[in-house]
Amino acid sequence: MLVAVLLGCFGLGALPLIRWLTYALTRKDLTKVGSGNASVSAAFYHGGQWVGILAVCSEAMKGIAAVLLARQFLTDPAWEIVALIALVAGRFWLGGGAGTTNVVWGFIVHDWRIAALTALIGGIGFTILRERQLGKYGVLALLPLLTILLHPYQGERIVAVMVLSGLMALVYRRIPDDLDLSASAAQKESKQVFQFFRGDRALLSLDQRLSAEKVGQKAATLAQLRQWGYPVPMGWVLPPGDDPAPLFASLHTDGDHPLVVRSSAIGEDTESASAAGQYESFLNITSQPALEQAVLRCQSSYNAARAVQYRQRQQIAESGMAVLVQPQVQGAFSGVAFSRDPIQRQGNAVLIEALPGGASAVVSGRVTPEQYRVWLADDAVQAEDWRSPTDSSFPMEGEGEVPPGLIQQVAYLARHLEQRFHGVPQDVEWSYDGQQIWILQSRPITTLLPIWTRKIAAEVIPGFIPPLTWSINRPLTCGVWGELFTVVLGDRAQGLDFTETATLHHSAAYFNASLLGELFRRMGLPPESLEFLTRGAKFSKPPLRSTLRNVPGLLRLAGQEWQLITTFRAEDQRLFQPHLAELQAQTLATLTPEEIQQRIDLILSLLKRATYYNILAPLSFALRRSLFKVDEAMLDNTYTPEVASVRALRQLAAYMQQAGKEAIAPGVEQFLQQYGYLSDVTTDISVPRWRENPDYVWNLIEQFASSPAAPTANGSNGKTPPKTVQQRLNLKGRVAEVYNQLLAELRWSFVALGHQWSQTNKLAQPEDLFFVSNEEIQRLIGQTDSELATQLPDLIAARKEQWERDRQVSQVPRLVYGNTPPALRQILPKHTKPTQQLRGLGASIGIAEGTVVILKRLDDTPTITKGSILVVPYTDAGWAPALAQAGGIISEVGGRLSHGAIVAREYGIPAVMDIAHATEWLQPGQRVRIDGETGIVEVLDRAEG
Repeated sequence: MLVAVLLGCFGLGALPLIRWLTYALTRKDLTKVGSGNASVSAAFYHGGQWVGILAVCSEAMKGIAAVLLARQFLTDPAWEIVALIALVAGRFWLGGGAGTTNVVWGFIVHDWRIAALTALIGGIGFTILRERQLGKYGVLALLPLLTILLHPYQGERIVAVMVLSGLMALVYRRIPDDLDLSASAAQKESKQVFQFFRGDRALLSLDQRLSAEKVGQKAATLAQLRQWGYPVPMGWVLPPGDDPAPLFASLHTDGDHPLVVRSSAIGEDTESASAAGQYESFLNITSQPALEQAVLRCQSSYNAARAVQYRQRQQIAESGMAVLVQPQVQGAFSGVAFSRDPIQRQGNAVLIEALPGGASAVVSGRVTPEQYRVWLADDAVQAEDWRSPTDSSFPMEGEGEVPPGLIQQVAYLARHLEQRFHGVPQDVEWSYDGQQIWILQSRPITTLLPIWTRKIAAEVIPGFIPPLTWSINRPLTCGVWGELFTVVLGDRAQGLDFTETATLHHSAAYFNASLLGELFRRMGLPPESLEFLTRGAKFSKPPLRSTLRNVPGLLRLAGQEWQLITTFRAEDQRLFQPHLAELQAQTLATLTPEEIQQRIDLILSLLKRATYYNILAPLSFALRRSLFKVDEAMLDNTYTPEVASVRALRQLAAYMQQAGKEAIAPGVEQFLQQYGYLSDVTTDISVPRWRENPDYVWNLIEQFASSPAAPTANGSNGKTPPKTVQQRLNLKGRVAEVYNQLLAELRWSFVALGHQWSQTNKLAQPEDLFFVSNEEIQRLIGQTDSELATQLPDLIAARKEQWERDRQVSQVPRLVYGNTPPALRQILPKHTKPTQQLRGLGASIGIAEGTVVILKRLDDTPTITKGSILVVPYTDAGWAPALAQAGGIISEVGGRLSHGAIVAREYGIPAVMDIAHATEWLQPGQRVRIDGETGIVEVLDRAEG
């Protein structure tokens, strides 16, 4: 029985469970990577966290099984230790590991008191001595000493423990640690992981998941980039306050394989502070004394006077300096790449500064580098691989010693990194060793933050916005978004200024992409969540820890979404419909300014609640449509205002053809009562509504009458979407109707007030009121600010002049970097206009070929036919009748759920959205072919004439 037990334990130790587990889950053979040691630590660092945990469990079970097996069949406790000896022997000679985990767990089962005292004394000793080798062998000495102390008369057990400790010491000397390999080996094998044991801790490497709070943003970012597959040299990190002795003892260097020591301070390389040049870095470390000196000097640079002043100026909390050690890349060419030009702050240029040799010459500022610009369109980087396609060539500017192909590859890499970091412009330090581009650092360009985007804002509130509209819209929208974020974040939302989620640049609305992304991350959601729902953007993996932390808040928000239809119907009957009926019954001309102000206050209180539904209902619909993967063509858009209004106009046009123009006059009046709240931009209260211009509606009817009715595209081959998705779409349409009706009533209130004030000479003309903010109007009505009344004419004149100047510019930038927008230009950025093909977002399938018709405003009067490809700056519900007459639609902004896309799918019209500058690049009379599935627009010829 004794022989059977010992052979069984030997065989159990030889069983390569760790190797099998790692290979099964990661396809990595531990005997062929790193040191070839199939240990628990190797499983952790080559296979990841879950593989490591499984490895620990498998080896722990081996140790426990060996002890229990001996206890079952052999009565003397000494045989339990002999069983562990057999297990370690099998593990060492055949299993490819040291057996440390087997012994630890086996001793816990054998005698938990010895195991506990060993852990306690060993932990205290390491805390005092902080020496890796001494700590490791000290534990082996403790085991027999504690056995003697607790079992002084059991000589066999004491001898067995001494033999076990001696065997373990021999194993430690014979098995190579992954981290005892040289630094040169790490440079040759970029996937190799080096582990340094320090008690129960390990020196951190860039092949681990690192926290910026513990090792600084620089090291954490480089570790993340390695995990994503970017070319980052291997590195090891010494956290603040840790003893550097294990690092000095384990890393070896020579003149052929120098090291570099770099700072990674807590608070460095963040979106709010780069700390560029504040801390010390050291190159060409070729000896052990030089390495020790460099690490110590790097640590001490944290307390340098300039660094302390910088942190105080940037309001960075005092923390500590982590040190990053890497093999030095022997650069043939090196430099710095800015994924966006930090000076011009617009356009698609990647700015690159480079020189032959190492990167230090470029960043030192002591030499003038060669400067290059490469123009990459926003959609140029689409592949997962960071390497640019071999057949790609991008316009570039600049010349020098650096090969143009390398410059283009670096530009592509920089823009690829920007996309990886959710559109945050990156400052990338790089080096090329003749075979491989290496990323030495990537950090946000802090001067280009925050990032303001027009992507969604241009759909929500398009056009150029006067002050009154913005003073109404901004607090409503930002306030509701703040309430939704607060539902999830709870007390953690305190101190956040939600009014900063939107702003005006050059009279155009922008959303704060940086802030919204940070808020979504805090909620445990991917930063691109809003674009995923509204535009179908890719959905990245959310941070698990943050998601779990916010589960209660997310459940509260989900509860509100679940009850959305019920709560809206109740409030529609109790609140919205009664008040809308009351407002529509009022005669505005008979109201005093004070009564008009009361009416405005009532509408604003209703709008605040309606805005909540107007934000959540579309998101609810988009979420459910994505979850159920519903094709847009299957949806019935009967209840959306843009589709319902077009159908009503077509019916009137068909009736007019039969009965004549006079016969449809009552129908037109009824149409204006029902849809008269629509306009070019329903969210802009300065824009007149259809009810104010019946001639426009009559003109639309005549145009529909002169062209045959297009068949609607409701449903897809008779298929119907899930009921919950269709219900949410119906809710979205009903909410939009209520919301836009309230906005129309608000506009008519201000128009009435403007007429009264123009008659009393407070205003030169009624429309001037739209250049006064709502808060200023309240002060003027209350007569609480006599100085404002005096300054009002000059204030209005200055604002009108600025607004008119902004409107004359052909395009506003889609992105604004930083809080100081660049001056608008009449011409497009250099090197950005394609020649034969434009790429956008396919929003309604089908292919159409026709002649370009540019429609920048609805009051323009071009002839639109089924042979027209209508090119528009944006689409709103009021644009639907014009869009429905075209043979194809191209829009500068918008997603698959935008007004134009909905109308296009309803009437089977191919549509491509989100092509910036389309109204400028394309010319009237030009022939183009659009593909509404791929989003490609082909230019077939030049404009006629």
